[in-house]
Amino acid sequence: MNEFDRHPPREQGVRPYLVTNGRTHPSAPLDLLSMVCSTGQVSHDVLGPEHSQTLRLCRSPTTVAEVAGHLRQPAVVVKILLSDLIGTGAVTTHDPTATADVTPDLIEKVLHGLRSRL
Repeated sequence: MNEFDRHPPREQGVRPYLVTNGRTHPSAPLDLLSMVCSTGQVSHDVLGPEHSQTLRLCRSPTTVAEVAGHLRQPAVVVKILLSDLIGTGAVTTHDPTATADVTPDLIEKVLHGLRSRL
């Protein structure tokens, strides 16, 4: 039995501190805009239900905020789950400022793309 197996299955009414096993601080520095992505090196079979569900959401690069939204969990809970996954090598993370060179031209392109979808 690994440390992730001690987490109870996510059910309606389960408190966030039960999901994190009482922990209140992530062990890895994560921002809401940090990009996380699965490495494919850890099987879902060895993870608890919350960690496995979190890992599934990281199949392609996504932000911590997006994962929190899909899981309907507070950001700090998701950061703790992601920190665990980072520690096991299941997920990698990238600082959002290191991956994006924001220019006025890029912002205009993003705005144009968003407007065309509305």
